[in-house]
Amino acid sequence: MTRLILARHGETDWNRDNRFQGRADPPLNELGRRQSAALAEALAGEAIARVYTSPLRRASETAAIVAGRLGLDVEPVEPLAEIDVGAWSGLTRDEVEARFPEAYARWTERAPHGFEDGETYDELAMRVIPAIRGLADRHPSETLLVVTHGGPSRVVQAHAAGIDYAEARRRETVLANCAVCRFAVENGDIRRIG
Repeated sequence: MTRLILARHGETDWNRDNRFQGRADPPLNELGRRQSAALAEALAGEAIARVYTSPLRRASETAAIVAGRLGLDVEPVEPLAEIDVGAWSGLTRDEVEARFPEAYARWTERAPHGFEDGETYDELAMRVIPAIRGLADRHPSETLLVVTHGGPSRVVQAHAAGIDYAEARRRETVLANCAVCRFAVENGDIRRIG
């Protein structure tokens, strides 16, 4: 069994301003760096074998801060990148609602997605879940830290709960910056353990 600590990245200015980030690449802000340092301290006693990250800067900076404290290297994994939100990237919720009212209404009603020129949550899951299983296969009986984003974290949670991604969107709660979820991966099966 591989234990997986899945962490969301620290805060960016776009998080603070409530902007959709998607595949955009803003850096951590000062609060995000402090959150990442606090995460590093919280994980200092864990027997983490390896740190993996989304290649996007906000996640890779978070991972580097934590890995530096733990004395580990960081390896980027492309499939762990955030969902592509298409034309919504960089826009606030108010801006999206004004420019894309029908799509925004679908999204706020917890439909699987609203952005029409980005990825669906099913497409996101088709790259994230195999990546998670692949990391577990590479590290049997070890504990891994995976730093990623809200979207990938939600699809892993949905998969572990055995619910579809539309249902996961309906149940969605805000995943705070540097929040951690824990999973066990065994024989390809992913289950939440904390």
